[in-house]
Amino acid sequence: MGQPLPDAGGAPFRLADRGTRERAEELLAPAAARAAATRGRARPEPEDPLRTAYERDRDRILHAKAFRRLKHKTQVFLHPDGDHFVTRLTHTLQVTQVARSLAAALSLNETLAEAIALAHDVGHSPFGHIGEDALDPYVAGGWHHAAQGVRIVEVLEDLNLTWEVRDGVRAHSWKISPPPATREGECVRYADRIGYLSHDALDAVRAGVLRVTDLPARARAVFGDPGSAMVGSMIDAVVEGSLSAANTGGAVVMAPDALEAMHELRTFMFERVYGSDTAAGQKHLAVDVIRRLVDHHLAHPGLIPASYRDTEADVLTQVVDYVTGMTDRYALATHDRLFDDTAGLRMRPLL
Repeated sequence: MGQPLPDAGGAPFRLADRGTRERAEELLAPAAARAAATRGRARPEPEDPLRTAYERDRDRILHAKAFRRLKHKTQVFLHPDGDHFVTRLTHTLQVTQVARSLAAALSLNETLAEAIALAHDVGHSPFGHIGEDALDPYVAGGWHHAAQGVRIVEVLEDLNLTWEVRDGVRAHSWKISPPPATREGECVRYADRIGYLSHDALDAVRAGVLRVTDLPARARAVFGDPGSAMVGSMIDAVVEGSLSAANTGGAVVMAPDALEAMHELRTFMFERVYGSDTAAGQKHLAVDVIRRLVDHHLAHPGLIPASYRDTEADVLTQVVDYVTGMTDRYALATHDRLFDDTAGLRMRPLL
């Protein structure tokens, strides 16, 4: 008992090299992206003997510095003191799980969905979406973390990812047009929304911003309470909608009734959570910290470390690269070091 069962040739293992894995992808749905048919990388590379192109991308993202920094970046609640609040990293892992579940259920390329999901938020600034608001005046057309994510993987860390993964990072946000070119990228779009709505609601309850019974009755009736029940119900609704005969466009979509309930929940969350005093009550402090850091480094660009600097870019781009790459705690520590006379700019831990 406990001994490995030999295959027909008597060996306990069977090599699954790149060719084997690519042939397995031929069994996926017609809409699936296949690694063997990738549009390729900006710089051609020899193929890996074991891994598909998307598997290499996934591994490169996991080892990237920008990915590691996500553990100290805000998801919703600024500077939380509790151990169980969602961070940008745990959000990313949750989105990855949901995206893989969707891709697997729809017979799409699970590895491509995983790679896009792991990288989708690497471009986020300190302090979550508040950081985007702080940076908007500096960038023509506004600053967006998706575009910065593409810049990180293409320039600042130069991961040389496949076109499909970069496209998925570019368009993971519903604000971005055109939408993702792959169905796996569409899975990540839904997974992102499923992840933040369900777990941000849990954090809001934990922070005392909401009671579960405050959530819209329709959303609770359709999806259940925040947490695993809500995540599972939302996944089921996307699978149902995508497989529906009414989905003649062949896109990844949520069933219509569930989609309306999700829109209602999202509107509620923006009104009651994302704009609440508990979640964003220190917004002006976060905005001040980021803008002071940008202004100071614009005046003193020599302070930007050489290890995180694209010297071919203009000074403003170099400064924005540096400040947006900071974690929350590094941004606060750098601010306090540079502006020691502004002791009033201190963030209180969330109780």
